[in-house]
Amino acid sequence: MRAGVDNAKIQVFSEIGRLKEVLLHRPGLELENFTPEYLREFLFDDILYLEIAQQEHDTFCAVLQKAGVDVRYVETLMTQAMHHNQDAGKMFINQYLVESGVMSEKMRAFVQDWLYDSFSEQDIVNRVIAGIRSRELPTTHTQSLSAMVSKSYPFITKPIPNLLFMRDPFCSVGNGVILSSMKNAIRRREALMLDFIFKNHPDYVNADIPRWFDYTNPTSLEGGDILIINHETLFIGISERTDAYSVEVLAENLFKNSSNTIKKIVAFVIAKKRAFMHLDTVFTQIDHDKFTIHASIEDKLTLYTITPSGVGKSLHITQEQKSLEEILVKILDRNVTLLRCGNGDTIAGDREQWNDGANTLAIAPGEVCVYQRNRVTNQLLEDNGIKVHMLPSSELSRGRGGPRCMSMPLRREIL
Repeated sequence: MRAGVDNAKIQVFSEIGRLKEVLLHRPGLELENFTPEYLREFLFDDILYLEIAQQEHDTFCAVLQKAGVDVRYVETLMTQAMHHNQDAGKMFINQYLVESGVMSEKMRAFVQDWLYDSFSEQDIVNRVIAGIRSRELPTTHTQSLSAMVSKSYPFITKPIPNLLFMRDPFCSVGNGVILSSMKNAIRRREALMLDFIFKNHPDYVNADIPRWFDYTNPTSLEGGDILIINHETLFIGISERTDAYSVEVLAENLFKNSSNTIKKIVAFVIAKKRAFMHLDTVFTQIDHDKFTIHASIEDKLTLYTITPSGVGKSLHITQEQKSLEEILVKILDRNVTLLRCGNGDTIAGDREQWNDGANTLAIAPGEVCVYQRNRVTNQLLEDNGIKVHMLPSSELSRGRGGPRCMSMPLRREIL
C-alpha cells in the first residue's frame, strides 16, 4: 500500500519529505518558574535565560518560515480550542488541576473560577503552561489540610517547561497520531493538552484522525523515540523514556487498522541514561541515504523486528543479527552513509552529542536545521552535500534537546 490520504490534516510518511506544517512551543514564563532546587524534578540540567532562549527560538521559527513551512504554536491551538468549546475548556482545566495534584474538589473549583473570572482564554493557557504560584491566588482561597501542610511549596500547579520539546507528547505517523504516555509525571499534562486540541480544535475535531496509541496507556512511550523511515517502516527506541510493552501495544494497534500503512517496526534497545534519553538524540535521518548517528551506540545496539503474524492480534518478533547499516540497506534498497557525530572523534562526538549534534530536523531531503555550536558535526554534514541551517543555541541547548526535539511535523510532502 502506498502512503495514503494526500492533503490530510496529519500527513507524515517520512522523516525527510519536504516539511509543510510544523507544531512548536515558544518558550515562556515556565522557564522562569523553577529554581535550581527543582531542576531534577523538572528534568533540566540548568537554568535557561528566557530572553535569549526566546530569541533563539524565534530564529528557528524564521528559518522554517523562510523555507515555506507553516509554523503553528501549541499555545495558540490551545487558546483557539478553548474558545471553540468553552465547556470542554473548563473540563480540561479541572482535569489539568487533577493531573497537577490538586485533589481537593473545592480547591479545584476555586482555582478554576479565579482563572475564568480574572483572565482571557489566552492568559489562562499561558498560566497552565507557566504554572500557578501559590502566592498568585487571592488570600481568601479555600483552605484544606493538604494545602496547609504543603504551604512551603511554591506552586499550586507546577510549570511545564518541557513543552518546549514538542516532539515528545505526541507523534504524527501517516495520517494518524500517537498520544504519548509520558515517562515522568511532570510531563504527563503535555499529552493532556494535545488530547484536548485534537478533540476540540476546529481544524481537527471533525477530521477523523486515527489515534494509534493513547496517553492513558499504563507504560511509557514518547515521540522522540519514533522515526518514520518510510511509509511502511517505523524505527522505535526502547530507551530511558519508552518501554518495550508500549512498543508492542503500538504495533498491535497499527497492524490491526486497515488505514495504517506501517508493516514493520524495528525496535532499538539503547542505553537508559540521560545523554541517550531518546532514539533521536543518537540517530536521525537527513537524506534519502544519509543518517546522523552517535558512534558509541553502534556496537551496543540490540535490534528487534516486529511484523504482523497473520494470526489474530499476535506479533512476529525476531532479534536481528544484522548491523544497523545492513538493516537500512535492506529496507531502503540502497547504500547508506552513517555520518558520525563529531566525525567519529571520541571527545568531539561525546561533546557534540551532549549538545544534540545528532538531533537534526530535516526541512527537505538533504536540508536540515542544526545547532550552530556543533561545528565538527556540521562541517561533516556540509562535506557530504547537506544544506545546513545553523541555529544559535547558547540557551536552548541547555534544555538537552535539539531542532528535532523542539518540533513536531504535522504535514510533509509524500515522497
